[in-house]
Amino acid sequence: LDGVALDLPGLGEDATPPGRVTLEAYAARITGVLDEQPGPVILAGHSMGGMAISAAAVRRPEKVRALVYLCAFLPRAGESLHDIEARNPAPSVPPALIVSEESGSATLREDRIVPLFYHDCAESDVEFALRHLRPQALGPLQSAAFDSQEAFDRIPRYYIECTDDRAICPALQRDMIAASPCRRVFQLHTSHSPFFAAPRELARVFAEIAGDDT
Repeated sequence: LDGVALDLPGLGEDATPPGRVTLEAYAARITGVLDEQPGPVILAGHSMGGMAISAAAVRRPEKVRALVYLCAFLPRAGESLHDIEARNPAPSVPPALIVSEESGSATLREDRIVPLFYHDCAESDVEFALRHLRPQALGPLQSAAFDSQEAFDRIPRYYIECTDDRAICPALQRDMIAASPCRRVFQLHTSHSPFFAAPRELARVFAEIAGDDT
């Protein structure tokens, strides 16, 4: 499978200041890449990236063959990430946040990062991840991804549950799937970071999704 991995504004190698980062900016970054592709693609989002791919997909439905949510937030029309997190039966990330109203961003307590995200990952992968963590802009967490459920539901979607996820607990993942049923649901018995913990298994799931013509 060929893939394109991109840094959203303010994340990874992107240096956009948190105060200028919005969910709309996330969507614009993704749609810019979609517009460069010759045909429809499978668009995957991890964690908060579920909000970003949802926002982008309704803006370019003709460029999206399917959406894949990898232990990700799966919204309904009008829902923000905060709205979804508010019904989390086992919230773990919000209590670990250090919020800076001045910069409009939040960081995680250092002692909670590995237990929440990487508890089953190799040390080298954890070191790589820690080098690339950035403060999370607050703006994208408070905005709805899209307004029309009908438009969103026309786009096929898949969900990959991570059953040992301590950031988005399995109960919340299943709650989101129940509210927005997916074409297929897969399970990986990993933490919130299956791309480190079980990369071969994750690749097999993506290959199966890519070959799914149902």
